[in-house]
Amino acid sequence: MMTTLIITISLLFVALIFVVFNLIKSKKQYSLILTKYKDIIDLDTYKDKVKTEIASAEADIQKIKEDYLQKKNVYDALQKDISLYEDELEFTSYGLYKPHYDFKTSEQYRQRLDEIREKEKDLIKNEVAYVCRTTWRVNNSITEGRKETKQYGKLMLRGFNGECDGILANVRWNNIVKMEERLTKAFEAINKLGSVHTIEITEPYYRLKLEELRLSYEYEEKRQQEKEEQRRIQEQIREEEKAQKEIEKAMKDAEDEEKRYNKALDQAREELGKAKGEDINMLNQKIGDLEKQLREALEKKERAISLAQLTKSGHVYIISNIGSFGNDVYKIGLTRRLDPMDRVRELGDASVPFEFDIHAIIHSENAPDLEYNLQKEFEDKRINMINNRKEFYRVSIEDVERVAKSYKADIELTKIAEARQYRESEAMREQLKRQKEEIKNEKPIQSKFPDRI
Repeated sequence: MMTTLIITISLLFVALIFVVFNLIKSKKQYSLILTKYKDIIDLDTYKDKVKTEIASAEADIQKIKEDYLQKKNVYDALQKDISLYEDELEFTSYGLYKPHYDFKTSEQYRQRLDEIREKEKDLIKNEVAYVCRTTWRVNNSITEGRKETKQYGKLMLRGFNGECDGILANVRWNNIVKMEERLTKAFEAINKLGSVHTIEITEPYYRLKLEELRLSYEYEEKRQQEKEEQRRIQEQIREEEKAQKEIEKAMKDAEDEEKRYNKALDQAREELGKAKGEDINMLNQKIGDLEKQLREALEKKERAISLAQLTKSGHVYIISNIGSFGNDVYKIGLTRRLDPMDRVRELGDASVPFEFDIHAIIHSENAPDLEYNLQKEFEDKRINMINNRKEFYRVSIEDVERVAKSYKADIELTKIAEARQYRESEAMREQLKRQKEEIKNEKPIQSKFPDRI
Protein backbone atom coordinates (compact mmCIF):
# COMPACT_ATOMS: atom_id res chain seq x y z
CA MET A 1 0.00 0.00 0.00
CA MET A 2 2.77 2.30 0.98
CA THR A 3 4.65 1.41 -2.14
CA THR A 4 1.63 2.17 -4.33
CA LEU A 5 1.26 5.56 -2.68
CA ILE A 6 4.88 6.41 -3.28
CA ILE A 7 4.60 5.41 -6.93
CA THR A 8 1.44 7.48 -7.35
CA ILE A 9 3.06 10.53 -5.75
CA SER A 10 6.14 10.05 -7.95
CA LEU A 11 3.98 9.90 -11.07
CA LEU A 12 2.08 12.99 -10.02
CA PHE A 13 5.35 14.77 -9.37
CA VAL A 14 6.68 13.80 -12.80
CA ALA A 15 3.43 14.93 -14.41
CA LEU A 16 3.64 18.21 -12.55
CA ILE A 17 7.22 18.71 -13.74
CA PHE A 18 6.12 17.92 -17.32
CA VAL A 19 3.27 20.41 -17.14
CA VAL A 20 5.53 23.08 -15.69
CA PHE A 21 8.11 22.41 -18.40
CA ASN A 22 5.47 22.68 -21.14
CA LEU A 23 4.17 25.87 -19.61
CA ILE A 24 7.67 27.37 -19.60
CA LYS A 25 8.26 26.22 -23.18
CA SER A 26 4.94 27.62 -24.38
CA LYS A 27 5.57 30.92 -22.69
CA LYS A 28 8.98 31.17 -24.33
CA GLN A 29 7.50 30.42 -27.79
CA TYR A 30 4.73 32.90 -27.16
CA SER A 31 7.30 35.48 -26.21
CA LEU A 32 9.23 34.82 -29.42
CA ILE A 33 6.10 35.03 -31.55
CA LEU A 34 5.01 38.17 -29.80
CA THR A 35 8.43 39.73 -30.38
CA LYS A 36 8.45 38.72 -34.04
CA TYR A 37 4.92 39.82 -34.94
CA LYS A 38 4.31 42.54 -32.41
CA ASP A 39 4.29 45.27 -35.17
CA ILE A 40 1.68 43.34 -37.09
CA ILE A 41 -0.30 42.61 -34.00
CA ASP A 42 -0.16 46.24 -33.02
CA LEU A 43 -1.38 47.71 -36.35
CA ASP A 44 -1.56 51.28 -35.15
CA THR A 45 2.03 51.17 -33.95
CA TYR A 46 3.11 49.59 -37.25
CA LYS A 47 1.22 52.18 -39.31
CA ASP A 48 2.77 55.02 -37.33
CA LYS A 49 6.22 53.54 -37.84
CA VAL A 50 5.69 53.20 -41.60
CA LYS A 51 4.39 56.77 -41.83
CA THR A 52 7.44 58.01 -39.96
CA GLU A 53 9.78 56.11 -42.27
CA ILE A 54 7.95 57.44 -45.38
CA ALA A 55 8.09 61.00 -44.08
CA SER A 56 11.78 60.58 -43.35
CA ALA A 57 12.38 59.19 -46.88
CA GLU A 58 10.42 62.05 -48.46
CA ALA A 59 12.40 64.56 -46.45
CA ASP A 60 15.63 62.93 -47.65
CA ILE A 61 14.37 63.03 -51.28
CA GLN A 62 13.40 66.69 -50.97
CA LYS A 63 16.80 67.48 -49.51
CA ILE A 64 18.51 65.64 -52.38
CA LYS A 65 16.38 67.57 -54.91
CA GLU A 66 17.21 70.91 -53.31
CA ASP A 67 20.88 69.96 -53.19
CA TYR A 68 20.76 68.94 -56.87
CA LEU A 69 19.05 72.17 -57.96
CA GLN A 70 21.55 74.25 -56.01
CA LYS A 71 24.49 72.43 -57.59
CA LYS A 72 22.79 72.55 -61.02
CA ASN A 73 22.45 76.32 -60.77
CA VAL A 74 26.13 76.61 -59.85
CA TYR A 75 27.03 74.30 -62.75
CA ASP A 76 24.91 76.28 -65.25
CA ALA A 77 26.44 79.55 -64.06
CA LEU A 78 29.95 78.12 -64.45
CA GLN A 79 29.09 76.73 -67.89
CA LYS A 80 27.84 80.15 -68.97
CA ASP A 81 31.00 81.82 -67.66
CA ILE A 82 33.17 79.26 -69.48
CA SER A 83 31.21 79.68 -72.72
CA LEU A 84 32.05 83.40 -72.70
CA TYR A 85 35.67 82.42 -73.36
CA GLU A 86 34.98 79.75 -75.97
CA ASP A 87 34.97 80.39 -79.73
CA GLU A 88 31.91 78.28 -80.48
CA LEU A 89 28.94 79.92 -82.11
CA GLU A 90 25.84 79.62 -79.90
CA PHE A 91 22.87 81.25 -81.59
CA THR A 92 20.47 79.39 -79.32
CA SER A 93 21.64 80.84 -76.02
CA TYR A 94 22.92 84.22 -77.20
CA GLY A 95 20.98 85.03 -80.35
CA LEU A 96 22.08 86.96 -83.41
CA TYR A 97 23.62 90.39 -82.97
CA LYS A 98 21.32 93.30 -83.78
CA PRO A 99 23.12 96.46 -84.96
CA HIS A 100 22.77 99.49 -82.68
CA TYR A 101 23.81 102.09 -85.28
CA ASP A 102 22.88 102.80 -88.89
CA PHE A 103 25.66 105.04 -90.20
CA LYS A 104 25.99 105.00 -93.97
CA THR A 105 29.79 104.89 -94.18
CA SER A 106 32.67 103.44 -92.19
CA GLU A 107 34.05 106.96 -91.79
CA GLN A 108 30.96 107.93 -89.77
CA TYR A 109 31.52 104.91 -87.54
CA ARG A 110 35.16 105.85 -87.07
CA GLN A 111 34.26 109.45 -86.13
CA ARG A 112 31.71 108.24 -83.59
CA LEU A 113 34.29 105.82 -82.20
CA ASP A 114 36.76 108.66 -81.72
CA GLU A 115 34.10 110.66 -79.88
CA ILE A 116 33.40 107.76 -77.50
CA ARG A 117 37.08 107.34 -76.71
CA GLU A 118 37.41 111.05 -76.00
CA LYS A 119 34.49 110.83 -73.58
CA GLU A 120 36.21 107.91 -71.80
CA LYS A 121 39.36 110.01 -71.42
CA ASP A 122 37.31 112.90 -70.02
CA LEU A 123 35.70 110.67 -67.38
CA ILE A 124 39.11 109.39 -66.30
CA LYS A 125 40.62 112.88 -66.35
CA ASN A 126 37.76 114.30 -64.24
CA GLU A 127 38.03 111.33 -61.86
CA VAL A 128 34.47 110.21 -62.38
CA ALA A 129 35.25 106.92 -64.11
CA TYR A 130 35.16 105.34 -60.63
CA VAL A 131 33.63 106.40 -57.31
CA CYS A 132 34.34 105.66 -53.64
CA ARG A 133 31.33 105.77 -51.30
CA THR A 134 33.37 105.94 -48.08
CA THR A 135 35.80 108.57 -46.80
CA TRP A 136 38.72 106.46 -45.63
CA ARG A 137 41.40 107.41 -43.15
CA VAL A 138 44.94 106.01 -43.27
CA ASN A 139 47.02 106.62 -40.16
CA ASN A 140 44.12 108.82 -39.07
CA SER A 141 44.67 111.00 -42.14
CA ILE A 142 41.89 111.73 -44.64
CA THR A 143 44.48 112.93 -47.19
CA GLU A 144 46.34 109.61 -47.02
CA GLY A 145 43.01 107.81 -47.26
CA ARG A 146 42.09 109.71 -50.44
CA LYS A 147 45.52 108.95 -51.90
CA GLU A 148 45.11 105.24 -51.28
CA THR A 149 41.55 105.33 -52.64
CA LYS A 150 42.81 107.02 -55.82
CA GLN A 151 45.53 104.40 -56.31
CA TYR A 152 43.06 101.57 -55.78
CA GLY A 153 40.57 103.18 -58.21
CA LYS A 154 43.28 103.51 -60.87
CA LEU A 155 44.19 99.87 -60.34
CA MET A 156 40.56 98.84 -60.87
CA LEU A 157 40.33 100.99 -64.02
CA ARG A 158 43.53 99.50 -65.37
CA GLY A 159 42.16 96.00 -64.80
CA PHE A 160 38.83 96.82 -66.43
CA ASN A 161 40.47 98.59 -69.40
CA GLY A 162 42.80 95.63 -69.86
CA GLU A 163 39.82 93.26 -69.99
CA CYS A 164 38.08 95.56 -72.50
CA ASP A 165 41.17 95.77 -74.72
CA GLY A 166 41.38 91.97 -74.80
CA ILE A 167 37.72 91.74 -75.72
CA LEU A 168 38.07 94.35 -78.49
CA ALA A 169 41.09 92.52 -79.89
CA ASN A 170 39.20 89.22 -80.12
CA VAL A 171 35.75 90.33 -81.22
CA ARG A 172 34.56 88.68 -84.43
CA TRP A 173 31.30 88.19 -86.32
CA ASN A 174 30.53 84.93 -84.51
CA ASN A 175 31.23 86.03 -80.92
CA ILE A 176 30.08 89.65 -80.58
CA VAL A 177 27.13 88.73 -78.31
CA LYS A 178 29.43 86.71 -76.06
CA MET A 179 31.91 89.56 -75.95
CA GLU A 180 29.18 91.92 -74.75
CA GLU A 181 28.44 89.43 -71.98
CA ARG A 182 32.13 89.13 -71.13
CA LEU A 183 32.48 92.90 -70.83
CA THR A 184 29.50 93.06 -68.47
CA LYS A 185 30.93 90.14 -66.47
CA ALA A 186 34.30 91.88 -66.17
CA PHE A 187 32.57 95.07 -64.97
CA GLU A 188 30.64 93.16 -62.29
CA ALA A 189 33.64 91.08 -61.18
CA ILE A 190 35.97 94.07 -60.79
CA ASN A 191 33.33 96.05 -58.90
CA LYS A 192 32.82 93.06 -56.61
CA LEU A 193 36.55 93.09 -55.79
CA GLY A 194 36.34 96.81 -55.08
CA SER A 195 33.33 96.44 -52.81
CA VAL A 196 35.65 95.78 -49.83
CA HIS A 197 36.79 99.40 -50.12
CA THR A 198 33.37 100.58 -51.41
CA ILE A 199 35.03 101.60 -54.70
CA GLU A 200 33.32 100.87 -58.02
CA ILE A 201 33.66 101.73 -61.70
CA THR A 202 30.75 103.99 -62.64
CA GLU A 203 27.85 102.99 -64.85
CA PRO A 204 28.52 105.80 -67.42
CA TYR A 205 32.09 104.56 -67.95
CA TYR A 206 30.84 100.99 -68.37
CA ARG A 207 28.24 102.18 -70.91
CA LEU A 208 30.90 103.98 -72.92
CA LYS A 209 33.04 100.83 -73.02
CA LEU A 210 30.04 98.77 -74.15
CA GLU A 211 29.31 101.37 -76.85
CA GLU A 212 32.97 101.29 -77.92
CA LEU A 213 32.76 97.51 -78.32
CA ARG A 214 29.63 97.70 -80.44
CA LEU A 215 30.94 100.55 -82.55
CA SER A 216 34.27 98.78 -83.13
CA TYR A 217 32.47 95.67 -84.30
CA GLU A 218 30.03 97.51 -86.56
CA TYR A 219 32.85 99.69 -87.90
CA GLU A 220 34.76 96.59 -89.04
CA GLU A 221 31.57 95.10 -90.49
CA LYS A 222 30.89 98.28 -92.47
CA ARG A 223 34.47 98.34 -93.74
CA GLN A 224 34.06 94.74 -94.92
CA GLN A 225 30.81 95.63 -96.68
CA GLU A 226 32.51 98.56 -98.39
CA LYS A 227 35.35 96.30 -99.52
CA GLU A 228 32.84 93.86 -100.97
CA GLU A 229 31.07 96.71 -102.73
CA GLN A 230 34.39 97.93 -104.12
CA ARG A 231 35.15 94.44 -105.39
CA ARG A 232 31.73 94.34 -107.05
CA ILE A 233 32.31 97.71 -108.69
CA GLN A 234 35.81 96.69 -109.81
CA GLU A 235 34.46 93.47 -111.27
CA GLN A 236 31.75 95.43 -113.07
CA ILE A 237 34.36 97.87 -114.41
CA ARG A 238 36.53 94.98 -115.62
CA GLU A 239 33.52 93.40 -117.27
CA GLU A 240 32.61 96.67 -118.97
CA GLU A 241 36.22 97.20 -120.06
CA LYS A 242 36.28 93.75 -121.63
CA ALA A 243 32.96 94.47 -123.32
CA GLN A 244 34.29 97.85 -124.54
CA LYS A 245 37.44 96.21 -125.92
CA GLU A 246 35.32 93.63 -127.72
CA ILE A 247 33.14 96.40 -129.19
CA GLU A 248 36.21 98.38 -130.30
CA LYS A 249 37.72 95.24 -131.80
CA ALA A 250 34.45 94.47 -133.60
CA MET A 251 34.36 98.02 -134.99
CA LYS A 252 37.97 97.81 -136.17
CA ASP A 253 37.40 94.39 -137.74
CA ALA A 254 34.28 95.70 -139.49
CA GLU A 255 36.17 98.75 -140.76
CA ASP A 256 39.03 96.53 -142.01
CA GLU A 257 36.51 94.27 -143.76
CA GLU A 258 34.83 97.34 -145.28
CA LYS A 259 38.16 98.57 -146.65
CA ARG A 260 39.06 95.13 -147.95
CA TYR A 261 35.73 94.60 -149.69
CA ASN A 262 35.73 98.14 -151.14
CA LYS A 263 39.21 97.54 -152.53
CA ALA A 264 38.17 94.16 -153.92
CA LEU A 265 35.05 95.75 -155.47
CA ASP A 266 37.08 98.52 -157.09
CA GLN A 267 39.43 95.95 -158.52
CA ALA A 268 36.55 93.74 -159.75
CA ARG A 269 34.79 96.69 -161.39
CA GLU A 270 38.01 97.72 -163.07
CA GLU A 271 38.44 94.17 -164.41
CA LEU A 272 34.77 94.18 -165.48
CA GLY A 273 35.45 97.19 -167.75
CA LYS A 274 38.11 95.20 -169.56
CA ALA A 275 36.39 91.80 -169.53
CA LYS A 276 34.68 90.11 -172.48
CA GLY A 277 32.42 87.13 -172.95
CA GLU A 278 31.99 84.71 -170.05
CA ASP A 279 34.39 86.70 -167.85
CA ILE A 280 31.73 89.42 -167.58
CA ASN A 281 29.19 87.04 -165.99
CA MET A 282 31.81 85.65 -163.60
CA LEU A 283 32.90 89.14 -162.52
CA ASN A 284 29.29 90.29 -162.10
CA GLN A 285 28.75 87.30 -159.79
CA LYS A 286 31.91 88.16 -157.88
CA ILE A 287 30.86 91.81 -157.57
CA GLY A 288 27.45 90.70 -156.23
CA ASP A 289 29.12 88.51 -153.56
CA LEU A 290 31.50 91.30 -152.58
CA GLU A 291 28.67 93.82 -152.30
CA LYS A 292 26.76 91.39 -150.03
CA GLN A 293 29.83 90.88 -147.83
CA LEU A 294 30.36 94.64 -147.74
CA ARG A 295 26.77 95.17 -146.54
CA GLU A 296 27.29 92.57 -143.80
CA ALA A 297 30.52 94.30 -142.73
CA LEU A 298 28.69 97.65 -142.62
CA GLU A 299 25.90 96.08 -140.51
CA LYS A 300 28.48 94.71 -138.07
CA LYS A 301 30.01 98.13 -137.83
CA GLU A 302 26.60 99.73 -137.17
CA ARG A 303 25.82 97.16 -134.45
CA ALA A 304 29.17 97.79 -132.78
CA ILE A 305 28.57 101.55 -132.89
CA SER A 306 25.08 101.06 -131.40
CA LEU A 307 26.47 98.86 -128.63
CA ALA A 308 29.09 101.46 -127.83
CA GLN A 309 26.38 104.12 -127.57
CA LEU A 310 23.87 101.99 -125.61
CA THR A 311 25.77 101.42 -122.36
CA LYS A 312 22.80 99.59 -120.81
CA SER A 313 22.50 97.05 -123.59
CA GLY A 314 23.66 93.55 -122.66
CA HIS A 315 22.67 89.99 -121.77
CA VAL A 316 21.16 88.54 -118.60
CA TYR A 317 22.16 84.91 -118.21
CA ILE A 318 20.56 82.15 -116.13
CA ILE A 319 22.91 79.23 -115.52
CA SER A 320 23.23 76.26 -113.17
CA ASN A 321 25.90 73.85 -111.97
CA ILE A 322 24.30 70.76 -110.43
CA GLY A 323 27.61 69.06 -109.69
CA SER A 324 28.88 72.07 -107.75
CA PHE A 325 25.76 73.47 -106.08
CA GLY A 326 23.00 70.86 -106.40
CA ASN A 327 19.55 71.01 -107.95
CA ASP A 328 17.38 74.15 -108.16
CA VAL A 329 20.30 76.54 -107.64
CA TYR A 330 20.69 79.16 -110.39
CA LYS A 331 23.05 82.05 -110.99
CA ILE A 332 21.37 85.15 -112.42
CA GLY A 333 23.94 87.58 -113.77
CA LEU A 334 24.69 90.22 -116.37
CA THR A 335 27.27 90.56 -119.12
CA ARG A 336 27.82 93.20 -121.81
CA ARG A 337 30.13 91.01 -123.87
CA LEU A 338 29.37 90.69 -127.57
CA ASP A 339 29.53 86.93 -127.04
CA PRO A 340 27.92 86.22 -123.62
CA MET A 341 29.29 82.68 -123.73
CA ASP A 342 32.75 84.14 -123.01
CA ARG A 343 31.49 85.21 -119.58
CA VAL A 344 29.86 81.82 -118.89
CA ARG A 345 33.10 80.02 -119.79
CA GLU A 346 35.02 82.31 -117.43
CA LEU A 347 32.66 81.42 -114.56
CA GLY A 348 33.23 77.71 -115.18
CA ASP A 349 36.98 77.97 -114.64
CA ALA A 350 39.09 76.18 -112.03
CA SER A 351 37.08 77.62 -109.12
CA VAL A 352 34.28 75.07 -109.69
CA PRO A 353 34.66 71.37 -110.52
CA PHE A 354 32.18 71.31 -113.42
CA GLU A 355 31.09 73.55 -116.27
CA PHE A 356 27.93 75.66 -116.04
CA ASP A 357 24.79 74.74 -117.97
CA ILE A 358 22.99 77.58 -119.75
CA HIS A 359 19.22 77.78 -119.27
CA ALA A 360 18.71 81.18 -120.88
CA ILE A 361 20.64 84.15 -122.26
CA ILE A 362 18.30 87.12 -122.55
CA HIS A 363 19.31 90.12 -124.65
CA SER A 364 17.95 93.40 -123.31
CA GLU A 365 18.37 97.07 -124.16
CA ASN A 366 18.31 97.71 -120.40
CA ALA A 367 20.07 94.65 -119.04
CA PRO A 368 20.95 96.16 -115.59
CA ASP A 369 17.26 96.83 -114.88
CA LEU A 370 16.23 93.34 -115.95
CA GLU A 371 18.96 91.76 -113.81
CA TYR A 372 17.98 93.94 -110.83
CA ASN A 373 14.29 93.08 -111.14
CA LEU A 374 14.94 89.34 -111.36
CA GLN A 375 17.28 89.38 -108.40
CA LYS A 376 14.89 91.54 -106.36
CA GLU A 377 12.03 89.08 -106.98
CA PHE A 378 14.16 86.24 -105.59
CA GLU A 379 15.88 88.17 -102.78
CA ASP A 380 14.52 85.82 -100.09
CA LYS A 381 15.82 82.85 -102.14
CA ARG A 382 19.41 84.14 -102.22
CA ILE A 383 21.93 81.50 -101.09
CA ASN A 384 24.39 84.00 -99.59
CA MET A 385 22.35 86.62 -97.74
CA ILE A 386 25.47 88.59 -96.74
CA ASN A 387 27.47 89.04 -99.95
CA ASN A 388 25.30 90.33 -102.82
CA ARG A 389 28.11 89.65 -105.30
CA LYS A 390 27.27 85.95 -104.97
CA GLU A 391 24.30 85.86 -107.33
CA PHE A 392 23.06 82.33 -106.62
CA TYR A 393 19.41 81.59 -105.82
CA ARG A 394 17.55 78.48 -104.68
CA VAL A 395 14.46 78.67 -106.86
CA SER A 396 12.58 76.59 -109.43
CA ILE A 397 13.32 77.17 -113.10
CA GLU A 398 9.58 77.61 -113.68
CA ASP A 399 9.54 80.58 -111.29
CA VAL A 400 12.52 82.11 -113.10
CA GLU A 401 10.68 81.80 -116.41
CA ARG A 402 7.45 83.24 -114.97
CA VAL A 403 9.16 86.29 -113.42
CA ALA A 404 11.29 86.96 -116.52
CA LYS A 405 8.19 86.95 -118.71
CA SER A 406 6.40 89.25 -116.28
CA TYR A 407 9.10 91.85 -117.12
CA LYS A 408 8.51 91.34 -120.86
CA ALA A 409 11.81 89.54 -121.32
CA ASP A 410 12.23 87.72 -124.63
CA ILE A 411 13.20 84.41 -123.06
CA GLU A 412 13.61 80.92 -124.48
CA LEU A 413 14.32 78.70 -121.51
CA THR A 414 16.02 75.31 -121.39
CA LYS A 415 14.59 73.66 -118.29
CA ILE A 416 16.69 70.49 -118.20
CA ALA A 417 20.34 70.84 -117.21
CA GLU A 418 22.61 68.59 -119.24
CA ALA A 419 25.32 68.52 -116.55
CA ARG A 420 27.28 66.20 -118.80
CA GLN A 421 30.60 66.14 -116.94
CA TYR A 422 28.86 65.69 -113.59
CA ARG A 423 26.63 62.84 -114.78
CA GLU A 424 29.51 61.08 -116.56
CA SER A 425 31.62 61.45 -113.41
CA GLU A 426 28.84 59.91 -111.31
CA ALA A 427 28.50 57.03 -113.79
CA MET A 428 32.27 56.39 -113.71
CA ARG A 429 32.24 56.54 -109.91
CA GLU A 430 29.42 53.99 -109.77
CA GLN A 431 31.24 51.74 -112.23
CA LEU A 432 34.44 51.86 -110.16
CA LYS A 433 32.42 51.06 -107.05
CA ARG A 434 30.89 47.99 -108.72
CA GLN A 435 34.30 46.83 -109.92
CA LYS A 436 35.69 47.07 -106.39
CA GLU A 437 32.73 45.09 -105.05
CA GLU A 438 33.25 42.40 -107.69
CA ILE A 439 36.96 42.11 -106.87
CA LYS A 440 36.14 41.98 -103.17
CA ASN A 441 33.57 39.18 -103.65
CA GLU A 442 35.75 37.04 -105.96
CA LYS A 443 36.93 33.72 -104.37
CA PRO A 444 40.67 33.06 -104.40
CA ILE A 445 41.71 30.58 -107.13
CA GLN A 446 42.89 27.23 -105.68
CA SER A 447 46.14 25.85 -107.12
CA LYS A 448 45.92 22.51 -108.96
CA PHE A 449 49.32 21.47 -107.70
CA PRO A 450 50.18 20.65 -104.06
CA ASP A 451 52.59 22.87 -102.26
CA ARG A 452 56.13 21.66 -102.58
CA ILE A 453 57.96 20.84 -99.39
